[in-house]
Amino acid sequence: MAFDYKKEYKEFYLPKDKPGIVTIPKMNYLAVRGKGNPNDENGEYKNSIGLLYGIAFTIKMSYKGSYKIDGYFSYVVPPLEGFWWQDDTIGFDYQRKEDLNFISLIRLPDFVTKKDFEWAIKEATKKKNIDYSKVEFLTYFEEECVQCMHIGPYDEEPKTVALMHEYMEENGYVLDFSDQRYHHEIYLSDPRRVDQNRLKTVIRHPIKLKK
Repeated sequence: MAFDYKKEYKEFYLPKDKPGIVTIPKMNYLAVRGKGNPNDENGEYKNSIGLLYGIAFTIKMSYKGSYKIDGYFSYVVPPLEGFWWQDDTIGFDYQRKEDLNFISLIRLPDFVTKKDFEWAIKEATKKKNIDYSKVEFLTYFEEECVQCMHIGPYDEEPKTVALMHEYMEENGYVLDFSDQRYHHEIYLSDPRRVDQNRLKTVIRHPIKLKK
């Protein structure tokens, strides 16, 4: 049976719909950076998703070809994630989608090295005749965060965020947004196939203990 990160690491991917504090370990990701409203059909965000999955599935299916990744095991491609921020803004303003910066992400299994990633970029470029140069190998240590499962439309996330911040403050923490720590979302539902009222999205905000 294929290894499923969502099921094996429920504390990171399947939290309750009530806020909690979690420490996220260092992980490697496929990443694509960009700007603009994520709802734009021809925008950078929609394009980033195709680029990520092109490389993610090249790595996943590598065992069928001549290139062998050391330590490879069968796995389910982890869910799409995103870091979001706006220049000169502390936190996240849901009303200014056109001003968004993002890093789209898909987690990599620990056995995937930078060398394996570089092979996948060349392999996918050759086979699909698509420019994958925007995809990067990103190592990120998210550290301590407050998180919660949000169920419903993306535009209703502020209600969940308010609960997260209240919980954080009650437990002696403050927000710790910076140019290295972001509003983080993990998308467990496909909005093309799931009613928006049933969408499941993990939301994380970086925190630190109040001094």
